[in-house]
Amino acid sequence: MKTTHLGARASLVASLFLFLLTSLNVKAQESDDFLAQLHNFRVSNYVALDAYYRFIGSGSTNTLNEIVAGINSANDAMNLVTNNTSGGLSKEQLEELNGQFDKFKSLMRDNINDVRTTGYPDLRLVSDMANQALEMNSKATELYQIAQESSTKQTRPRVEAARMGAVVIAQMMAKYSVRTNSSVAQIFQGSSLETSLDEQAKDFDKLLETMSTGESNAELSGLLSDVNAKWQFIRGSYINYNENNVGFVIDRYSKRILESLTSVISLLQQSA
Repeated sequence: MKTTHLGARASLVASLFLFLLTSLNVKAQESDDFLAQLHNFRVSNYVALDAYYRFIGSGSTNTLNEIVAGINSANDAMNLVTNNTSGGLSKEQLEELNGQFDKFKSLMRDNINDVRTTGYPDLRLVSDMANQALEMNSKATELYQIAQESSTKQTRPRVEAARMGAVVIAQMMAKYSVRTNSSVAQIFQGSSLETSLDEQAKDFDKLLETMSTGESNAELSGLLSDVNAKWQFIRGSYINYNENNVGFVIDRYSKRILESLTSVISLLQQSA
Protein backbone atom coordinates (compact mmCIF):
# COMPACT_ATOMS: atom_id res chain seq x y z
CA MET A 1 0.00 0.00 0.00
CA LYS A 2 2.78 2.42 0.94
CA THR A 3 4.67 1.70 -2.28
CA THR A 4 1.54 2.31 -4.32
CA HIS A 5 0.93 5.60 -2.52
CA LEU A 6 4.48 6.82 -3.13
CA GLY A 7 4.25 5.82 -6.79
CA ALA A 8 1.00 7.73 -7.22
CA ARG A 9 2.51 10.75 -5.49
CA ALA A 10 5.56 10.67 -7.76
CA SER A 11 3.30 10.43 -10.81
CA LEU A 12 1.34 13.45 -9.62
CA VAL A 13 4.49 15.52 -9.21
CA ALA A 14 5.72 14.45 -12.65
CA SER A 15 2.37 15.48 -14.16
CA LEU A 16 2.56 18.88 -12.47
CA PHE A 17 6.11 19.31 -13.75
CA LEU A 18 5.16 18.47 -17.33
CA PHE A 19 2.19 20.85 -17.12
CA LEU A 20 4.51 23.59 -15.89
CA LEU A 21 6.92 23.16 -18.80
CA THR A 22 4.05 23.05 -21.29
CA SER A 23 2.70 26.25 -19.79
CA LEU A 24 6.10 27.92 -20.07
CA ASN A 25 6.42 26.99 -23.74
CA VAL A 26 2.87 27.91 -24.77
CA LYS A 27 2.82 31.30 -23.08
CA ALA A 28 6.29 32.19 -24.34
CA GLN A 29 5.26 31.29 -27.89
CA GLU A 30 2.01 33.24 -27.58
CA SER A 31 3.95 36.39 -26.72
CA ASP A 32 6.47 35.71 -29.53
CA ASP A 33 8.96 37.54 -27.35
CA PHE A 34 12.70 37.06 -27.68
CA LEU A 35 13.22 37.87 -24.02
CA ALA A 36 10.47 35.43 -23.03
CA GLN A 37 12.30 32.63 -24.83
CA LEU A 38 15.59 33.44 -23.11
CA HIS A 39 13.72 33.44 -19.82
CA ASN A 40 12.14 30.07 -20.56
CA PHE A 41 15.57 28.71 -21.49
CA ARG A 42 17.06 29.70 -18.12
CA VAL A 43 14.20 28.27 -16.07
CA SER A 44 13.90 25.00 -18.01
CA ASN A 45 17.58 24.13 -17.60
CA TYR A 46 17.43 24.51 -13.84
CA VAL A 47 14.27 22.47 -13.44
CA ALA A 48 15.98 19.74 -15.48
CA LEU A 49 18.98 19.95 -13.16
CA ASP A 50 16.69 19.72 -10.14
CA ALA A 51 15.11 16.59 -11.60
CA TYR A 52 18.53 15.04 -12.18
CA TYR A 53 19.54 15.45 -8.55
CA ARG A 54 16.34 13.69 -7.53
CA PHE A 55 16.92 11.04 -10.18
CA ILE A 56 20.20 10.11 -8.45
CA GLY A 57 18.25 9.04 -5.40
CA SER A 58 15.20 7.51 -7.05
CA GLY A 59 16.23 6.27 -10.49
CA SER A 60 12.54 6.43 -11.38
CA THR A 61 11.15 6.66 -14.89
CA ASN A 62 8.93 9.58 -13.86
CA THR A 63 11.92 11.61 -12.72
CA LEU A 64 13.86 10.72 -15.87
CA ASN A 65 10.89 11.96 -17.89
CA GLU A 66 11.08 15.24 -15.98
CA ILE A 67 14.73 15.65 -16.98
CA VAL A 68 13.92 14.95 -20.63
CA ALA A 69 10.96 17.36 -20.55
CA GLY A 70 13.13 20.10 -19.05
CA ILE A 71 15.88 19.66 -21.63
CA ASN A 72 13.33 19.52 -24.47
CA SER A 73 11.71 22.72 -23.21
CA ALA A 74 15.09 24.46 -23.07
CA ASN A 75 15.91 23.10 -26.54
CA ASP A 76 12.67 24.48 -27.99
CA ALA A 77 13.41 27.87 -26.44
CA MET A 78 16.97 27.86 -27.78
CA ASN A 79 15.75 27.05 -31.30
CA LEU A 80 13.31 29.96 -31.17
CA VAL A 81 16.01 32.28 -29.83
CA THR A 82 18.56 31.36 -32.52
CA ASN A 83 15.94 31.71 -35.27
CA ASN A 84 14.79 35.12 -34.07
CA THR A 85 16.60 37.97 -35.81
CA SER A 86 14.89 40.75 -33.85
CA GLY A 87 16.55 40.15 -30.48
CA GLY A 88 19.45 42.53 -30.99
CA LEU A 89 22.08 39.82 -30.48
CA SER A 90 24.80 38.84 -32.91
CA LYS A 91 25.10 35.43 -34.52
CA GLU A 92 28.34 34.89 -32.61
CA GLN A 93 26.68 35.62 -29.25
CA LEU A 94 23.87 33.17 -29.93
CA GLU A 95 26.28 30.52 -31.17
CA GLU A 96 28.28 30.84 -27.94
CA LEU A 97 25.19 30.29 -25.82
CA ASN A 98 24.08 27.40 -27.99
CA GLY A 99 27.55 25.86 -27.66
CA GLN A 100 27.36 26.08 -23.88
CA PHE A 101 23.93 24.46 -24.00
CA ASP A 102 25.33 21.61 -26.11
CA LYS A 103 28.00 21.02 -23.43
CA PHE A 104 25.35 21.00 -20.72
CA LYS A 105 23.20 18.50 -22.63
CA SER A 106 26.19 16.25 -23.21
CA LEU A 107 27.11 16.31 -19.51
CA MET A 108 23.50 15.64 -18.56
CA ARG A 109 23.41 12.63 -20.90
CA ASP A 110 26.67 11.27 -19.46
CA ASN A 111 25.49 11.74 -15.87
CA ILE A 112 22.18 10.02 -16.55
CA ASN A 113 23.98 7.10 -18.17
CA ASP A 114 26.28 6.78 -15.16
CA VAL A 115 23.36 6.50 -12.76
CA ARG A 116 21.49 4.06 -14.99
CA THR A 117 24.58 1.90 -15.58
CA THR A 118 26.29 1.86 -12.19
CA GLY A 119 23.54 3.00 -9.86
CA TYR A 120 25.50 5.96 -8.55
CA PRO A 121 26.84 9.29 -9.90
CA ASP A 122 30.36 10.21 -10.95
CA LEU A 123 30.98 13.17 -8.62
CA ARG A 124 33.44 14.81 -11.02
CA LEU A 125 30.90 14.76 -13.84
CA VAL A 126 28.14 16.01 -11.55
CA SER A 127 30.35 18.92 -10.50
CA ASP A 128 31.24 19.66 -14.13
CA MET A 129 27.56 19.72 -15.07
CA ALA A 130 26.59 22.02 -12.21
CA ASN A 131 29.39 24.44 -13.04
CA GLN A 132 28.44 24.32 -16.72
CA ALA A 133 24.84 25.15 -15.77
CA LEU A 134 26.07 28.13 -13.76
CA GLU A 135 28.29 29.39 -16.59
CA MET A 136 25.52 28.87 -19.15
CA ASN A 137 22.96 30.69 -17.02
CA SER A 138 25.37 33.58 -16.49
CA LYS A 139 25.83 33.88 -20.25
CA ALA A 140 22.07 33.65 -20.86
CA THR A 141 21.49 36.36 -18.26
CA GLU A 142 24.17 38.55 -19.85
CA LEU A 143 22.57 38.16 -23.28
CA TYR A 144 19.13 38.76 -21.79
CA GLN A 145 20.34 42.11 -20.43
CA ILE A 146 21.94 43.05 -23.76
CA ALA A 147 18.75 42.17 -25.67
CA GLN A 148 16.70 44.11 -23.14
CA GLU A 149 18.85 47.22 -23.54
CA SER A 150 18.63 47.06 -27.33
CA SER A 151 14.87 46.58 -27.36
CA THR A 152 12.68 49.51 -28.38
CA LYS A 153 10.02 48.31 -25.93
CA GLN A 154 11.06 48.23 -22.30
CA THR A 155 9.81 45.35 -20.18
CA ARG A 156 7.76 46.45 -17.19
CA PRO A 157 9.50 46.18 -13.79
CA ARG A 158 6.83 43.82 -12.45
CA VAL A 159 7.28 41.46 -15.40
CA GLU A 160 11.04 41.54 -14.90
CA ALA A 161 10.60 40.83 -11.19
CA ALA A 162 8.36 37.84 -11.95
CA ARG A 163 10.80 36.45 -14.50
CA MET A 164 13.77 36.89 -12.20
CA GLY A 165 11.75 35.39 -9.37
CA ALA A 166 11.09 32.29 -11.47
CA VAL A 167 14.80 31.93 -12.26
CA VAL A 168 15.70 32.29 -8.58
CA ILE A 169 13.15 29.67 -7.50
CA ALA A 170 14.35 27.25 -10.20
CA GLN A 171 17.96 27.68 -9.06
CA MET A 172 16.99 27.21 -5.42
CA MET A 173 15.10 24.01 -6.23
CA ALA A 174 18.19 22.52 -7.85
CA LYS A 175 20.46 23.53 -4.97
CA TYR A 176 18.07 22.16 -2.39
CA SER A 177 17.88 18.86 -4.22
CA VAL A 178 21.69 18.62 -4.04
CA ARG A 179 21.65 19.14 -0.29
CA THR A 180 18.96 16.52 0.30
CA ASN A 181 20.72 13.85 -1.78
CA SER A 182 23.15 11.96 0.44
CA SER A 183 25.07 10.63 -2.58
CA VAL A 184 26.48 14.06 -3.45
CA ALA A 185 25.64 16.43 -0.59
CA GLN A 186 28.78 16.00 1.52
CA ILE A 187 31.27 16.11 -1.35
CA PHE A 188 29.67 18.41 -3.85
CA GLN A 189 28.01 21.70 -2.96
CA GLY A 190 28.28 23.50 -6.30
CA SER A 191 30.40 26.48 -7.28
CA SER A 192 31.63 28.90 -4.63
CA LEU A 193 30.57 31.69 -6.99
CA GLU A 194 26.90 30.87 -6.53
CA THR A 195 24.69 32.92 -4.25
CA SER A 196 23.77 31.04 -1.08
CA LEU A 197 20.24 29.74 -0.55
CA ASP A 198 19.51 32.12 2.32
CA GLU A 199 20.61 35.11 0.23
CA GLN A 200 18.52 33.94 -2.72
CA ALA A 201 15.51 33.61 -0.41
CA LYS A 202 15.97 37.24 0.59
CA ASP A 203 16.29 38.19 -3.07
CA PHE A 204 13.00 36.44 -3.79
CA ASP A 205 11.35 38.38 -0.93
CA LYS A 206 12.28 41.64 -2.69
CA LEU A 207 11.19 40.39 -6.10
CA LEU A 208 7.84 39.27 -4.73
CA GLU A 209 7.35 42.70 -3.19
CA THR A 210 8.02 44.33 -6.58
CA MET A 211 5.59 41.96 -8.31
CA SER A 212 2.89 42.90 -5.82
CA THR A 213 3.38 46.68 -6.10
CA GLY A 214 0.83 48.32 -8.36
CA GLU A 215 -2.72 47.78 -9.52
CA SER A 216 -3.88 44.21 -9.94
CA ASN A 217 -7.16 42.68 -11.06
CA ALA A 218 -8.80 39.92 -9.06
CA GLU A 219 -7.10 37.11 -10.98
CA LEU A 220 -3.64 38.61 -10.63
CA SER A 221 -4.16 39.41 -6.97
CA GLY A 222 -5.26 35.84 -6.36
CA LEU A 223 -2.19 34.43 -8.07
CA LEU A 224 0.19 36.71 -6.19
CA SER A 225 -1.51 35.82 -2.91
CA ASP A 226 -1.13 32.14 -3.74
CA VAL A 227 2.58 32.59 -4.54
CA ASN A 228 3.12 34.45 -1.28
CA ALA A 229 1.30 31.81 0.79
CA LYS A 230 3.28 28.95 -0.72
CA TRP A 231 6.52 30.89 -0.40
CA GLN A 232 5.94 31.60 3.28
CA PHE A 233 5.34 27.88 3.81
CA ILE A 234 8.75 26.85 2.41
CA ARG A 235 10.83 30.01 2.98
CA GLY A 236 12.16 28.88 6.34
CA SER A 237 13.35 25.59 4.87
CA TYR A 238 15.38 27.40 2.25
CA ILE A 239 16.90 29.84 4.73
CA ASN A 240 17.62 27.34 7.51
CA TYR A 241 18.31 23.96 5.97
CA ASN A 242 17.39 21.05 8.19
CA GLU A 243 17.90 17.43 7.17
CA ASN A 244 14.53 16.65 8.74
CA ASN A 245 12.75 18.85 6.22
CA VAL A 246 10.71 16.94 3.66
CA GLY A 247 12.45 17.60 0.33
CA PHE A 248 9.44 16.31 -1.62
CA VAL A 249 7.23 19.03 -0.14
CA ILE A 250 9.77 21.79 -0.83
CA ASP A 251 10.10 20.66 -4.44
CA ARG A 252 6.33 20.40 -4.97
CA TYR A 253 5.60 23.85 -3.54
CA SER A 254 8.46 25.39 -5.51
CA LYS A 255 7.05 23.94 -8.73
CA ARG A 256 3.62 25.34 -7.92
CA ILE A 257 5.20 28.76 -7.36
CA LEU A 258 6.88 28.49 -10.77
CA GLU A 259 3.56 27.56 -12.35
CA SER A 260 1.82 30.54 -10.75
CA LEU A 261 4.63 32.91 -11.76
CA THR A 262 4.22 31.80 -15.38
CA SER A 263 0.58 32.90 -15.19
CA VAL A 264 1.54 36.10 -13.35
CA ILE A 265 3.93 37.04 -16.16
CA SER A 266 1.25 36.40 -18.77
CA LEU A 267 -1.33 38.54 -16.96
CA LEU A 268 1.13 41.37 -16.40
CA GLN A 269 2.04 41.36 -20.09
CA GLN A 270 -1.64 41.45 -21.09
CA SER A 271 -2.23 44.51 -18.93
CA ALA A 272 0.74 46.39 -20.38
